[in-house]
Amino acid sequence: MSKKINPHPLRANVLHIAGALAVIFAAPAFAQTSASTNLPTVVVSAPSTMAATETAPSQGSLEARSAKSVVGDAYIRDYTSPISDYTQVINMTPGIFSYTANGVGLGDAKITLRGLSDSYTVFSFDGIPFNDTNGVSHHSWVFFPAQFIGGAVVDRSPGSAATVGQATFGGSVDLQSRTLEAERRSSVTASYGSWNTRLIGLEHETGQFGADGKSNLLVNVQQMQSDGYETYNQQDRKAASAKYQNALTNDMTLTLFASVLNLTNNTPNIKGLLRSDFDLAKYNYLLSNDPKRGDYYGYNFYTIDTDFEYAGIAANLGGGWKLEDKLYRYNYHNKQNYNGSVTTLSTTSAVDKLNSYITMGNLLRVSRESSLGTLRMGLWLDRAESFRFQIPSDPRTWIDTAAPNFSETYTTTTMQPYVEHEFKLSPTLSITPGLKYASYKQEFVHLQDNGTAVGTLGGVYNKTTGVITGGAASLANSVTYTDWLPTLDVHYMVQPNWSVYGQFAKGDQIPTTSVFDVKNALVSPAPKPTKSSTVQFGTVWNGTGLSVSADVYHTKLDGAYTGVLDTVTGNTAYTLSGTEVSQGFEVETNVTLGHGFSLYANLTLGSLKYASGKWVAGAPRDTESLGLNFQQGPWSANVQAKRVGKMYNDGKTATTPVVNEAFSIEPVTVANLFVNYTVAKLTPFDKKTKLQFGVNNLFNRHDIVAVSGATGSSAVTPLAGDYLTILPERSFSITATMDF
Repeated sequence: MSKKINPHPLRANVLHIAGALAVIFAAPAFAQTSASTNLPTVVVSAPSTMAATETAPSQGSLEARSAKSVVGDAYIRDYTSPISDYTQVINMTPGIFSYTANGVGLGDAKITLRGLSDSYTVFSFDGIPFNDTNGVSHHSWVFFPAQFIGGAVVDRSPGSAATVGQATFGGSVDLQSRTLEAERRSSVTASYGSWNTRLIGLEHETGQFGADGKSNLLVNVQQMQSDGYETYNQQDRKAASAKYQNALTNDMTLTLFASVLNLTNNTPNIKGLLRSDFDLAKYNYLLSNDPKRGDYYGYNFYTIDTDFEYAGIAANLGGGWKLEDKLYRYNYHNKQNYNGSVTTLSTTSAVDKLNSYITMGNLLRVSRESSLGTLRMGLWLDRAESFRFQIPSDPRTWIDTAAPNFSETYTTTTMQPYVEHEFKLSPTLSITPGLKYASYKQEFVHLQDNGTAVGTLGGVYNKTTGVITGGAASLANSVTYTDWLPTLDVHYMVQPNWSVYGQFAKGDQIPTTSVFDVKNALVSPAPKPTKSSTVQFGTVWNGTGLSVSADVYHTKLDGAYTGVLDTVTGNTAYTLSGTEVSQGFEVETNVTLGHGFSLYANLTLGSLKYASGKWVAGAPRDTESLGLNFQQGPWSANVQAKRVGKMYNDGKTATTPVVNEAFSIEPVTVANLFVNYTVAKLTPFDKKTKLQFGVNNLFNRHDIVAVSGATGSSAVTPLAGDYLTILPERSFSITATMDF
């Protein structure tokens, strides 16, 4: 008989411990006495004409050697909802879009970048990659709320050799922690909005303290609760973060960061809206309050705990040598229970599910500047211990069956050493060849199951009792994937404010662990990582009142794997389904209009198609962003719109598992509005107070943004059983932040 594999105990009182540590760290700062008890009056002002680069929601960099966009802290603080996740932080950048059916910040949102899904992208925080271990994916609702983020860098390419991660296939997003401030500040934030959405946040910035003011600490604690747009899809998120820096010497800085988050909600596993409900304008129906129905909210719930910590050293070693080293650990513990049917209730209609991993690693980067240019070397080591199971269960009692659908533990060990040298051929011209070696080893222990994955391992499964008799209790296997990934780029400064670049880069992505979810885990030959090859050319120009960046790109991508069972040997062999080509043109610009106004715009025109000429599902023909900003005196405002052009979703028939271009998704435009007013010394006790009014989905659109089609359904003959993802209705929020 098989049993659950349980993770190591980890989660007890994490938030309480973090809070206690924050208080201990902050104590020295609170103990300091000010020279004067009179707080200075804060004068809130802004020049009527600002440099374009200072007001851009996203902008290129003159130093960029590939297609990059940089998002700054001011945009996050002023022009995103306080409950946002990181997908909203980067949503205005070229070629990216993201949707959440339950409302901004209230669901597990995924991005699409140049038509490629989240699974083809490296996400990192302060340079440290993080992702699920059963397949490269990311969870926006439980890692790094917008209030923890101080900026982001989006690279729409595999990057240079120094770009590390398990999915450099399509691009990378580096989220950056908040920048510490020189002056002491305490802030209280309160926000309330549509669907009874409320947030309370406390933040304390110590300013520089300690001997010679070499230490600094920022602590953020918040709780967000919401009923959500969708019926009975409630959310409760508690989170805390702390960042500490100490200038140990003039040439060495220590950085410590920690964040913890707990999320509980009633999101089901089937997250779409039935077409039959959409046709009746029941746009927000998801779950019911009827315990006799399979979609009762009490039968569908998550409890997720995450934490992320690192200790970093940055040092100037002399002689042109510099070192940066980060030792890190992060944890994801997702306990989900869901009923697998909207209508059916039985002793096995639900699933008791766990997806959990603990990841530890080290990221070392070393560089040396010389008369020849800059040598960069590094080594990324990462080891993740994962625990996963899914067991049929009775949603009314949560009594599990004896045999799981699958139950496994596995260890993933990643090693990526790299070297690149930026040769300075002249003061304005540099060329950078680089090479990275990528090695991924996975070691599995599969428990016997009911036949859904590796099977009974020689035992006999009784469907009536759910018991497996005989056979091996488990089996072990392992696989190692390796790649050599070269890169080459050329960078030329035409003028001090104008640069051009050209880049060639290879990226890769490892297969998901599900390739071994076949009878007896017999896979031969094992699939190799899928690879991408990118060539792109671009330019960046920054002027006093205008900034422009543009690029053209062509990427050849390996397609997904197809598994075929050899009935003679019992092995499953995986072969590539073919190739895909992504190509197009991108431009983004910001123009200062005067009198406090500036205009931001970007455009991506491209395609992502199979060799057959059919479009890859979810890849739009074009995306556009447009934002009008205003900043003068105590006022700042932004109205922004994101348009995603026509794209297709796949369907299926009884005999064909994938039918390309079965559904047509028409262009979608979402507009948001944010208005801020900051006043100095609203009360005798505060330094300043900022009031924000925000509107998401300004024009109250209910567009269909994705279709999961029922068997036999298509755009020509849509079926009532299709599941649709649609935009949530217009939502409002009002937020007040008071600094002391």
